[in-house]
Amino acid sequence: MNYFMNLVMSGLVIGSLYGMVAMGFAIIYRATGMVNFAQGEIMMLIAYMSYTFATIPGMAFVPMLACVLVSSIVLGLLIEWIFIRPMLGESMFSRVMVTIGLAVVIRSVVILIWGVEPAAFPRPFGNAVIRFGELALYPGQIFALVSLAVLSLAMWLFFRRSRVGIAMRATSNNETTALLMGINVKRISAIAWAISAVFAAFSGLSFCLMFSLEPEISQMGLRGFPATILGGLDSVVGGAFGGLVIGVVENLAGGYLGRGLKEIAGFVLIIIVLMVKPYGLFGQREIERV
Repeated sequence: MNYFMNLVMSGLVIGSLYGMVAMGFAIIYRATGMVNFAQGEIMMLIAYMSYTFATIPGMAFVPMLACVLVSSIVLGLLIEWIFIRPMLGESMFSRVMVTIGLAVVIRSVVILIWGVEPAAFPRPFGNAVIRFGELALYPGQIFALVSLAVLSLAMWLFFRRSRVGIAMRATSNNETTALLMGINVKRISAIAWAISAVFAAFSGLSFCLMFSLEPEISQMGLRGFPATILGGLDSVVGGAFGGLVIGVVENLAGGYLGRGLKEIAGFVLIIIVLMVKPYGLFGQREIERV
């Protein structure tokens, strides 16, 4: 039983990273109807920016976190303004290709500035193990789980209580109609990219607090995308849940069926779920999102 519980808990930890990445995908899709294939690279860039702030002598964790969040919001707004806004009105294929090109550019810039060698991220909470009964977690793992919980609650309230959330749904469904209804599509797009960058900041920082920092962190974008599909591409909170499910399924498959099956377990789960619910667990049909 202890082995099972530890597998589940470690799966929830890695699933929290998947979930935050998936939320970044979902918020942009919900606002603009497009998939941002640069989400993993944006996460990587913000992670390296976090490393730069964290290595400033005398920098405490809270000021560092504030600097990271402000920088991520500015980064998201700049990306939207420079690369995405000029593409409004263009075909969806063209806009998606821009994000693919952006991913290549960001990866090259990160390697050019910080190099390819792994870097040890400072441990502001130390490395002491915190025990909850028979479960043991490191502070970085707790930070990841708490971050996902807080972000999920914030997004649930945002879409339930905010007019901006409703406007995002309308913009995603039909951009032209949203413009005719008086919705500021440019502002909605900018807000979505800023929020997505915040998700990337928390996922990147959580990764750094648990593992070493290296350019391969961008692969988390690819690993987190199935969670978006599982939860529903248009459901931000569903993406968080999908990340947790895939993390646990992967860990259980690796622990009981063999490590080789760990990599494909999540994709097998997605295939099974999509055969039953083509729009994901929490996704909605296009006609229902009008």
